[in-house]
Formats: sequence, C-alpha cells, structure tokens
Amino acid sequence: MNVLKQHLQSAIFTLLEREVSQRRIHELTGVDRKTIRRYQAIFESQRAATANSPTVPAGPVQPVGAQTPPPQTPPPPRPPASDAAAPAKPFNFARSASEPHREWIEQQVRLRRNAQAIYQDLVDQFGFTASYDSVKRFVRALRHVEPEQFDRLEFAPGEEAQVDYGEGALTRDPKTGRFRRPRLFVMTLRYSRRSFRRVVWKSSKQVWAQLHEEAFRYFGGTVSYVVLDNLREGVITPDLYEPEINRLYAAMLEHYGVIADPARVRDPNRKGAVENAIQHTQNTALTGRRFESLEAQNEFLMHWEENWAAKRIHGSARRQVEAMFREEKPHLRPLPATGFRYFSEVVRTVWDDTTVSVDRSNYAARPAPIGSLVCVRIYETTIEIRDRRTQELLRTHARASLPGSLELPESERPFNPSRQTRIALASAGDIGPQAKALCQHMFDAEGRVGHRGMWGIVGLAKRYPARLVEQACDHALRHHVYRYRQVRAIVERLFEQALERLDSAPQLALPLTQEHPLIRPAAEYSELFSAGAAHNAGSITSTNGETT
Repeated sequence: MNVLKQHLQSAIFTLLEREVSQRRIHELTGVDRKTIRRYQAIFESQRAATANSPTVPAGPVQPVGAQTPPPQTPPPPRPPASDAAAPAKPFNFARSASEPHREWIEQQVRLRRNAQAIYQDLVDQFGFTASYDSVKRFVRALRHVEPEQFDRLEFAPGEEAQVDYGEGALTRDPKTGRFRRPRLFVMTLRYSRRSFRRVVWKSSKQVWAQLHEEAFRYFGGTVSYVVLDNLREGVITPDLYEPEINRLYAAMLEHYGVIADPARVRDPNRKGAVENAIQHTQNTALTGRRFESLEAQNEFLMHWEENWAAKRIHGSARRQVEAMFREEKPHLRPLPATGFRYFSEVVRTVWDDTTVSVDRSNYAARPAPIGSLVCVRIYETTIEIRDRRTQELLRTHARASLPGSLELPESERPFNPSRQTRIALASAGDIGPQAKALCQHMFDAEGRVGHRGMWGIVGLAKRYPARLVEQACDHALRHHVYRYRQVRAIVERLFEQALERLDSAPQLALPLTQEHPLIRPAAEYSELFSAGAAHNAGSITSTNGETT
C-alpha cells in the first residue's frame, strides 16, 4: 500500500481539522478521494483516542510518522486496505452549496425531476454558481430511502395455490406460419412449490377456468384458496375490500370448493411463488427454444417439470420439491365426481309476452316482471334464467334445438285462440246448454273473430239472471239470430217483461193471528213485565233507606 509523503499527510490532516470537504481537499492537494477517505478514518480514530486519553493535551493532531513522546498517543494504525473498512459518513447538507435552495429542490424532487433539470433551472432562475455535481449529490441525498422490509409468509399443506400468466417460448402459429409467443399459465402450490404449466394461444373466461380444472386434476386435488392477479378473466372489478369475481370463474371454484383471494393491485409480492415459478420457467426451460406447436411445448414443459423442476432443491426451503409435494398431496381436497358445467352468460329484457329471447328462441321468464332485466345462463342443453341482482334461479328450460321455438306453458300465455275458445265455451255451458250451443255456432261461423260475441253473451249472465240469458239464446237459435246485439236486446226485453209481471201480480192478503209457533204467548210477556216492575221497586226502596 502506498503511503503519502509527510507534507501531504500534514496538509490533509490540517484541512480535515478545519472541516474542509473531501472534494475541496482533492482540488487543493490533488490526492485521490479514496486516499483522502482512508486518512480521514485515521484522523477520526486519532481524535477519538485523544479525547478518551486524560494524559494527552489538547492540540492539533500530529501527522502520520511524526515523532511523539512515549506518554502521548501511540502510533496510529495503518490505513485500511479498502474502502469497505472506512465508516460511512452521512451527507452534510449544511456544507452543500445547494442548501440555500433546499425547499425549492425538494419540490422539484417530489415532481420526479432529475438532477440535471434541477441544476439547469437553478442556474437560470437563481444564478447558481456551484457545479452540477453539487446538485447531484444533494438530490441523491434527498432521495435516499430506507430499504423496504418484506415478511416471509408460510402456509400449511394444501392451503393455498397461486396462479398467473406469463409468456411462453416462441411457437409457430398455425394460422400465419410465423413464430410468436403464447400465454404461459402457471399454478404453483404454495407449500411444496410444485407447479402446473400450460401454454395457450388465447385466453378467455372459460379458458382461464378450464386451466384451473386441468391443474386440479394434475395435482390430484384442490386447495382451500387460490391467489390470483387482478386480470379480467378472474376479477371484474378490483377492490381492496370487496373485489367482484367473474361469475363463471366463481362458479367453477365453488364447484371445486375453492375460494378466490385476489391480490391487491400492483402487489406482485403477495404471489411471489408463482412469479418466481414463471421466471424460473422462462429463464431455465424456455430461453432459446422454439417449438412447432403448442402441443410440443406443453409436452416439453411436462417433461421438464417431472424430471428437473420437481427434483430440484428449493432455494429457501432447502428441500426437494417432489418430497414436499408428497407431504402436501394427502392434505389436498378430493375432486368432485363430475366436472364443471360451463356456461355463457347474457343479460336479456323480459318482453311483454313474459319471455326472453335467446339464440332466436323465446323462453318463459315469469315471475320476472315485464320490462325487467334478467341474467340468462346458457348451458349446452339447458337455459337458466336468474335474477340479475341476487342471482336467484327463476326458471329452467331445455335448450331449444330449432330457431323460432317458444318455451311458454299454456297457462302463462296472455292470449291463445284455442285456449280462449275452450274457456268461453265452458263459461257459456255454465249458463245453459242453449247458450253454449249459440256460442259454438258463432265460433264455427266466424272463427277467432267470434270470440268477442261469445264473451259478450257470457258477460250478460253477470247483469241479468242466467235463466233469462238461456231463454234468449234458445229464442235466438230457433229464429236463427246469431248476433250479440240481438241476443242482448232479447235478454233486455225478457227482463222488462219479468218486471212487469212482478208489478201486476196481485198482493196476497195475509190473515192476522195471535197464535203461531214463532209468536210467544201473552202470559210470558206479562210475567216479564211483572218481574221488571218488581226489580225496579226494590231498587228504589233500598236507595231511600240509605238516604234516611
């Protein structure tokens, strides 16, 4: 190690004693800053030793190599061999030429402006005369932040899996014949770090859910929670407190007894296991490779997982991944007996005939009110109509195979000619056989248009006695009268005649009698009156006695 000459050492120690900056000492002496830092460490150690020794008089520090009497400070130690041994000295803002402009510089730093732009504005606006390095050091000190701490999360076997998308290796596109990168799906079990990998050309809600199913079948069971990113296939609306999960994805997870746990937005560390798995796959397995098809790449990924990734010793766990997976597999939940039934979901309006239109066919939607919006789930063979807000199941129909089909029960149809005919004839039959015969003749003669006259005849029974309506219908049939107005006129005439006969009928004189089963004997009334009089007399006597 080179040792400075005596006069340079004395000059450096003198300048350090006067609290001159290292940069200024370098300008005055030409000594390298690294060397100045080494001698600054010596200077500070000598000062500390002098302060702790009671026999050393106060005074300037002697340079290295100077002769000192035995009672004084022992010879200084040799300079450190490297800069790492020198203690880190905090930045001295007070000695910086940028300190007078601290407030303005802090505002610019908060605006994320770089040191070069800040220096230029200092020169233009404030006449700053110091160098750019001074501003750069000042800005660097302002931007110094403490390193962020990350907690290490541990999970029980079978508790959690993490999923995410990455980029696969270059693969030939069968449509264009060119190489491009497919999407790489990775699911990693958090406890054992065992991963499932699959590449696909295009993702969707159904593809995303199907990849989860394939992963569950590959592992031979399911976990309790799945941690995912806030991608559109899984999360409709990201939210810290109540994220909205895609309904198809949520239904698939519910079928397998799994709960989705989306990570917070811009928080990839929450699912660091799958992030590392994707990076490990890309850097180790796929870098520099090309595949002619997706099947070839998926086959290679499966081979690589079984023969290399699963047999590796994990860096943080210090255990083999396959061994940890054998421990975790008994804790995985069993798979359901049947797979998930996939569906597409649309929103439809209930028409005025109480149906919704799906794929050019109509399906009954009651009890949903007319004009409301309902959610329709379209399965392969069935149609489910659900309440849009609560997802309550309202109706289930078999999916129509032909366009233009109508799935509407007979009892729910607002108007049907055949049904209206049967109802009208049945109501006319309640009036009488002649009324039913007349209505049948009207329908045979006029068809559906005759319904109005038929219902008019049925309505006459609500205003007039049914026997008069029956007589009018009999009269109409005998005289070949088949119009509603004529039948109504006949009913009105019969009703008036009945009223006239009632008015002209002689009043029967009823004989007066004193004895009848409904008339009490006079003796009973006499006894009743006598008992009442005696009761009143007793009440008056008792009242007078109390008064006297």
